[in-house]
Amino acid sequence: MNSSDLAEHISETAGTTKADARKIVDAVFEAIAEAAANGDDISLHGFGKFKIKDSPEREGRNPATGEAMTIKASKKLSFAPAKAIKEKLNA
Repeated sequence: MNSSDLAEHISETAGTTKADARKIVDAVFEAIAEAAANGDDISLHGFGKFKIKDSPEREGRNPATGEAMTIKASKKLSFAPAKAIKEKLNA
């Protein structure tokens, strides 16, 4: 399922136009992205939690040359599903 499929499902379920549903989907993802960029955790009751994780600087190897290199520190967005979602997955 992609964002267009999600918007179509929402429009059918909520009785709105596909254009309005697409705006809602885009707004939700934009709000999640903004909160993550600000370093906030995003918790969606009954769905799960998005968390920011710091990946420290580390040593690595260039796969093409085998030369040692430093991989910069970065932030990653991880997702932990809620209990209800885990139960649906494993039903």
